Amino acid sequence: MVRMCPALNKRVKILASQKRLIYEPTNSFYQVLSAEAYSKHGFNVHGVVFDELHSQPNRKLYDVLTKGSGDERMQPLFFLITTAGTDTHSICYEIHQKAQDIIDGRKIDPTFYPVIFGADDTEGWTSPKVWRKCNPSLGETIGMDKVKTACESAKQNPGEENSFRQLRLNQWEKQAVRWMPMDKWDKCAFAVREDDLKGRVCYGGLDLSSTTDITAFVLVFPPLGEEDKYIILPYFWIPEDTLDLRVKRDHVTYDVWERQGYLQTTEGNVVHYGYIERFIEQLGKKFNIREIAFDRWGAVQMVQNLEGMGFTVVPFGQGFKDMSPPTKELMKLTLEQKSSTVVSELLHQRNLYKSYRRYKAF
Repeated sequence: MVRMCPALNKRVKILASQKRLIYEPTNSFYQVLSAEAYSKHGFNVHGVVFDELHSQPNRKLYDVLTKGSGDERMQPLFFLITTAGTDTHSICYEIHQKAQDIIDGRKIDPTFYPVIFGADDTEGWTSPKVWRKCNPSLGETIGMDKVKTACESAKQNPGEENSFRQLRLNQWEKQAVRWMPMDKWDKCAFAVREDDLKGRVCYGGLDLSSTTDITAFVLVFPPLGEEDKYIILPYFWIPEDTLDLRVKRDHVTYDVWERQGYLQTTEGNVVHYGYIERFIEQLGKKFNIREIAFDRWGAVQMVQNLEGMGFTVVPFGQGFKDMSPPTKELMKLTLEQKSSTVVSELLHQRNLYKSYRRYKAF
């Protein structure tokens, strides 16, 4: 930009190797900064242009550059520029919420000027009118044909819809690339009593964690008739002692889910495999579990123990060859509303397995 502007080019010195522009009469400079926060303390900035705030892994760099670094200046100015992100526990979402609160009149801050171009959740994401609302320079800096092509691709591939919404429409999404269209998942809720499944044939899937991650065991009940759905009954565990740490580290409300019964904890700081084995043994008394598929990695001892309990256990790979066909089938069943999953409200106590469950079709 400097080189293309004669007025700037004769006044501003370019140090390309240092990514710095210098105006010598006032000893002022414009500097590109790295992402490390620890080396940015003590700056006396006159202005900060913070681009793509949503990409920041934490708030450290934001705090260093905006809290105190311009206090000696009469009129420090901070520009925060970003598209929407996916982490609603991030500094970017915090600033987004503040901006929205000021726009809606819920907060007053004369030092903060918010401008948001984005689509509401209720607006159609395939509408060119909505695209223009979100992209004021559409047709100038951004070609309408490119947005249209991206939209058509997202229609054909549901996994791209979230990315389109986030990057083209500035909508906050839970994940940038969504394999499962969540509107299809959420639409078809229905209630079923777990007692109605007693004695029914089902198939299990076991995914063991590396001692500290989430461990999952899922039961799938095939339909009894042509009008019935596949019923999916999931169970999840994480170590009790690492629950709070994981909430802070992963920015996920595991503690809330545990209280609501969506997952269980096992004693200690690693997943208690013996506890899970006994849990599966109890399920085997309640349901007719024909087979349990497991990931070969790290499951040798538990497989032997489950076989000793009388279960038929079969290996199942995590690679593309094994995962692709059933994944495609699950998507097909979901779009046709022929499968259901379970939202669990578990009345969980140690060694007590009683639960009331709601089933959701998706």
